Amino acid sequence: MLPDHDQRCPCLSGNPYGECCGPLHAGAAAPTAERLMRSRFTAFALGLPEYLLLTWHPSTRPDELTLDPTQRWTRLDIVSTRSGGPFDTRGTVAFRAWWRSEDERGTLEETSEFVREQGRWFYVDGQA
Repeated sequence: MLPDHDQRCPCLSGNPYGECCGPLHAGAAAPTAERLMRSRFTAFALGLPEYLLLTWHPSTRPDELTLDPTQRWTRLDIVSTRSGGPFDTRGTVAFRAWWRSEDERGTLEETSEFVREQGRWFYVDGQA
């Protein structure tokens, strides 16, 4: 279920969902690699595998993606970014994401690589 337009965005940008990740989930292009990273985290948090597949570069995208319904993504911290701006073709975003499930809690630390093609950013891969 998607948050209300005025509800705080799950990516913790401080902006409402309707002004942050909501437009990207509805089809708008992310202006930067970081914004795509934030929208992908929010897609994990909201259980939107279709969006994750659409924003995954075809060269590394899996055929299907099944999300664990018991895993809840609760916090995202952007550690650093390199390139990935509106005029770049490549970018890197390092992040830390917190999750919990019924009996576990943990963090994922990853440095993700992004590429921009035909005006759209795509996730390529990451080093955990």
